[in-house]
Amino acid sequence: MTDAMSPPGALAGLVVVELAETPAAAYAGKLLSDLGADVVKVEPPDGDPLRALGPFPGGVPHPERSGMFLYLNAGKRGVTLSTDASAGHELLHGLLEQADILLTDLALDRLDPLGLVAGELTRRHARLIGVAISTFGHEGPCADWHGADIVAAAMGGMNDTVGEPGRAPLVLPGYQSSMQAGAHAAGAALTALFGRRLTSAGQYVDISEADIWASFNQPGRAHIFVHEGRVRRRGGHRTMGVYPYTVLPVRDGYISMIAGRGTQWKAFMELVGDGEQPEWYTSEPRFRDRLEISRLYADEMDELLAPWLESHGKEEIFAAAQERAIPFAPVYTTEEVAEHPHLRDREYFVEIEHPAAGTHRYPGAPYKLSASPAAVRSPAPLLGEHNDEIWCGRLGVDAADLATMRREGVL
Repeated sequence: MTDAMSPPGALAGLVVVELAETPAAAYAGKLLSDLGADVVKVEPPDGDPLRALGPFPGGVPHPERSGMFLYLNAGKRGVTLSTDASAGHELLHGLLEQADILLTDLALDRLDPLGLVAGELTRRHARLIGVAISTFGHEGPCADWHGADIVAAAMGGMNDTVGEPGRAPLVLPGYQSSMQAGAHAAGAALTALFGRRLTSAGQYVDISEADIWASFNQPGRAHIFVHEGRVRRRGGHRTMGVYPYTVLPVRDGYISMIAGRGTQWKAFMELVGDGEQPEWYTSEPRFRDRLEISRLYADEMDELLAPWLESHGKEEIFAAAQERAIPFAPVYTTEEVAEHPHLRDREYFVEIEHPAAGTHRYPGAPYKLSASPAAVRSPAPLLGEHNDEIWCGRLGVDAADLATMRREGVL
């Protein structure tokens, strides 16, 4: 772990308040924290629901040892606050008065009583950037609906193409709706900050997870339907397009195979044929049209390629494909990713020592900056760890009043 003596990040001096219960706003806060922002995470007195998500060291659930929570909240300060209490409202808005950005993923019907909706928030805190993440957004016919990661992926059209033909669709793993929404939220917050430099006014940014997936799908779904009349269907281990756009087994695992250009496909056929195109390929006119292969002969082509693929390892195929400018890639296991030489040499994983969870490796920042490198400056906060520092030190709450609020369940 990078300690507190690390060079200041690109966002040093920026104050962010995070009011989150899903990975979405928490990931947005992490991205800003890694860049040096001072992110204050506000949890209910009984803790963020993310503390119940694993994995846990030794497989034993514990609110201070959630892998998800520890990863998403490293580098942040943590306070507890009941937003159901009037005293909690005052403390929250006192914190926002000193902040540059609010990140939240609470539902609209919970934000409204807190005065954290568009119009009301900017009226009360004119320079504050409010970024609200929800499944469907705060406007439109679904604004009042509650949703979740799996619902956003379905409504945005992503799940419709994941899974085997003729079977139920599958959800993408790893809270990808939330993570994509969090990345968009962080980018939107920084864009709004540029706007504030010009106008001195804050903004309220509305992020819809379903809309994000819909925008991802537009080029590959709406475009081909409107302009070509094609309807994309679930393809199992394949994606609709020219063959191969697929994942197939090899001697020691799996290889992801994409050869969109004719030159790439020709180079692959010559690789399979040891310098010449295989006889079974040159003798079959129906193999000339790769769209037709995808539509009618993909299973047969898989079987024809199987002997060659299963006699070679994924790293061997990867290296040979790289030499020929063919965009194939090995499919790595979790263990292989954790020990991969490229990630090791890039120092991607970071080691963080936590007082309750111990020392573990975590994914690092997905980028490299030279002048202001990303850094994790502290472990994820213990529940209420910075209550005194923030409520008394930053907002000036009297220690006796703070003790009373603890007894009354406000903190």
